[in-house]
Amino acid sequence: MTKDFKYAVDADGIATITWDMPDKTMNVMSREGFIQFDGMVDKALVDDAVKGIIITSAKKDFAGGMDLNVLGKIRADAGDDPAEGFFGFVMDTHRILRKLERAGMDAKTNKGGKPVAWANPGTSAGIGTEIGLACHRRFVADNLKAKIGLPEILIGILPGAGGTTRLSRMLGLMAASPHLLEGKMLTPAKSKAAGVIDEVVPADELMARAKEWVLNAKDADIVKPWDAKGFKFPGGAPYHSAGFPMYVGASAMVHGKTQGVYPAAKAMLSAIYEGALVPFDIALKIEARWFTKVLMNPSSGAMIRSLFISKSALEKGAVRPKVEDQSVKKVGILGAGMMGAGIAYVSAKAGIEVVLIDREQAAADKGKAHVNRILQGGIKRKNTTPEKAALVLDRVLATTLYEDLKGCDLIVEAVFEDVGIKAEVTKLAEAQLGEDAIFATNTSTLPISELAKASRNAENFIGIHFFSPVDRMALVEIIKGKETGDKAVAKALDFVRQIRKTPIVVNDARFFYANRCIIPYINEGLTMVREGVVPSVIENAAKQLGFPLGPLQLNDETSIDLGVKIAKESKVAMGDAYNDSADEVLFKLFDEGRLGRKSRSGFYNYDEKGKRTGLWEGLTANWPPVDDQPDFTDVKHRLAMVQTLEAVRAFEEGVLEDIREGDVGAILGWGFMPWSGGPFSWLDIIGTAKAIEICDHLVKTCGERFAAPALLREMAENGESFYGRFGKDTSVAA
Repeated sequence: MTKDFKYAVDADGIATITWDMPDKTMNVMSREGFIQFDGMVDKALVDDAVKGIIITSAKKDFAGGMDLNVLGKIRADAGDDPAEGFFGFVMDTHRILRKLERAGMDAKTNKGGKPVAWANPGTSAGIGTEIGLACHRRFVADNLKAKIGLPEILIGILPGAGGTTRLSRMLGLMAASPHLLEGKMLTPAKSKAAGVIDEVVPADELMARAKEWVLNAKDADIVKPWDAKGFKFPGGAPYHSAGFPMYVGASAMVHGKTQGVYPAAKAMLSAIYEGALVPFDIALKIEARWFTKVLMNPSSGAMIRSLFISKSALEKGAVRPKVEDQSVKKVGILGAGMMGAGIAYVSAKAGIEVVLIDREQAAADKGKAHVNRILQGGIKRKNTTPEKAALVLDRVLATTLYEDLKGCDLIVEAVFEDVGIKAEVTKLAEAQLGEDAIFATNTSTLPISELAKASRNAENFIGIHFFSPVDRMALVEIIKGKETGDKAVAKALDFVRQIRKTPIVVNDARFFYANRCIIPYINEGLTMVREGVVPSVIENAAKQLGFPLGPLQLNDETSIDLGVKIAKESKVAMGDAYNDSADEVLFKLFDEGRLGRKSRSGFYNYDEKGKRTGLWEGLTANWPPVDDQPDFTDVKHRLAMVQTLEAVRAFEEGVLEDIREGDVGAILGWGFMPWSGGPFSWLDIIGTAKAIEICDHLVKTCGERFAAPALLREMAENGESFYGRFGKDTSVAA
């Protein structure tokens, strides 16, 4: 068995437990590792020569959390009773950390224990932070890149190793809410200000400061507040007059934000509420029960699979061709608009030399200025320093000269969505490039194989579709043309890895994958407006499904004139196959000059600062609501199924080659019901037979666009699931 932890005792009697997983850049907790950790804690506590303990990491960070594949192994090992398996595992975790926390002190007097310090050199998430919370004093190195927190809620679970119970008792419900219910990861300085850690110290003083504290700690210094006589819940317990309103408000806030579709949020609040009514050790047991209940919910399994296991696999190259390293050294970006400037920023931030080209020097300079604005925002938020920002900005050359592209091994074209213009800049750029350089076009609609005709080598031509704003959106869609070679695919994937985005790889087809699914979602909302469905019902149905934006609001954000442009182009390209049911509404708003948020008028009204003030009254004036409104469930099914079916068709047609990419891409690209794990996971949750039932009903009431693809109908007849038939490397199953 490999050793994940190392144990050493120095001449002063300090036992140091060092986390250092072999062959890993980041520590993650395994079952075997926790057994090792437990043994070392025991060793230190029983050794009379040991005066205290320091827990640290040999790596630049402390830990990335639990290896969630462990959950899949526990499920498999538990056989017919996975709940019992999960509960037993969690309670064992509580036992270990509670032993560390009590540190051998007398149960009645709270004396005689050994002080335990947490010396964290960098980032710590999940179980890493929960280990820290169980320690008596928490020291963190002064590191701008470090983030500390409990992000479990973001992947559909709750901190189940005492994090929920300890942090709520340390800070109180309201102060703990951003950390627990929002999963915020904070810098060391902000973590200290919030009360999560005790001290931020220079990195080179971290161990010395921790050791100094351990050697001087008194009995009173190591007794946790909840173990001391007379402990009172910060801010008031649920039964207290001061605490009761907070719990009522928190419950309303959680439901308002989650619409009841995220089981982990409700479970976490329940664990805090119920735990606050009982002694600490019973509260841990309550936390374990709620954690187990969440794990048994198929939603949590699907979120873990898509947002952790599949996402991580894709980022590590799960679909990368087996060719030599293609890391980018110098990138040329054609077009210095918002998109091109955003790509320039993420590239320069990753340490890549950038040449940012536009037709006019003023336009190129404007693009570089946009890069600087993003950097200045980072300085203001204390995410970077002026010195580091200057280094990033210096990597960007703003120019009009194509000669400056010499030496670039990758070109990313981000000019106007026009075949002729893209062809022109492709030829100008390639004239300056070596034979091995890769040319990528950033397009959301134009066929890659068609654009590749302007290239001297279609094998080295590929699509890279960024989502706006580039600096904040995590997904990048890589599109293979008919002749795109493996080297180009590898280059694109390695570039996306360098800029710390999540890639999906799809084959060339109209609208590729993301837009292919987004557009029907928007259009279904517009179609329902035309049919006389109350607009607020449409938007609220989307929110209750877990979509971050309803279809009408999304249309405003992406701009209505863009929707009109896409509609016109699609009609020309598709002919009789084009569905114009949404055009009446879309074109009416366009004719009225209501172009969306950018014009402060669209499906919504906006104030002078661009804040939404409510739905436009003209919607119900132009398309009066019908008396016989559709069933609310049908509205939700229309919005969810219209894009889910498009995802299935994309997979059936070979546009998608891996359902993991379909699920991850849907969540990160346009916010598809994150609680579901993505469209394919959602179909597995409801069952393919139920999906067919919904489709058949919607065909009768709404039309053939809801006709189930042959693949889906075949799977329903055979009783199959998507991950059962097509899943790869998905240890955590729904």
